[in-house]
Amino acid sequence: MERCPWCEVDDLYRTYHDVEWGSPIHDERKHFEFLLLETMQAGLSWHLILSKRENFRRAFDDFDFHKIAKYGERKLESLLGDAGIIRNKSKISGAVGNAAAFSSVREEFGSFDDYIWSWTGGKPLVNRWKSPEEVPATSELSDRVSKDMKSRGFKFVGSTIVYSHLQAIGIVNDHLRSCFRYAELTARN
Repeated sequence: MERCPWCEVDDLYRTYHDVEWGSPIHDERKHFEFLLLETMQAGLSWHLILSKRENFRRAFDDFDFHKIAKYGERKLESLLGDAGIIRNKSKISGAVGNAAAFSSVREEFGSFDDYIWSWTGGKPLVNRWKSPEEVPATSELSDRVSKDMKSRGFKFVGSTIVYSHLQAIGIVNDHLRSCFRYAELTARN
């Protein structure tokens, strides 16, 4: 079974690749989970974030954006002291602000899912890459989504992070054509 080469590092990456990466997501809490994890990943390796994922789940109330949006100073201080997560004040504050922005988007659009999938008319964009070198770090779509999210108060949503997010939640299918997941995911659509 052939996979995208980036995931052949270890079992953590392989499992993430085989089960999650690129699978279309329509669950609100899962959307926020990936958004929070991408916020924490900025400038760091995705492997590090995945290895701390359960710590983030515990520390951030199972990614409950309603609770996170209401975090006060005491909770922020607690998070800054939690060695199991990324203890970066800007990222932690950004995650709290993103929870509030996420809730605002839900109020305006009915759900974050409706908002984020509206950028592609509700359908995944399927790329046809043959080699890892072809896969971009950003796109015209991620540039537009990033700009819009920033205008709505989201933090840590530059075009590269947004592109990674779109890949993770299945809006962009960047599995290589030779990868078994490419065939699985394109068959679903």
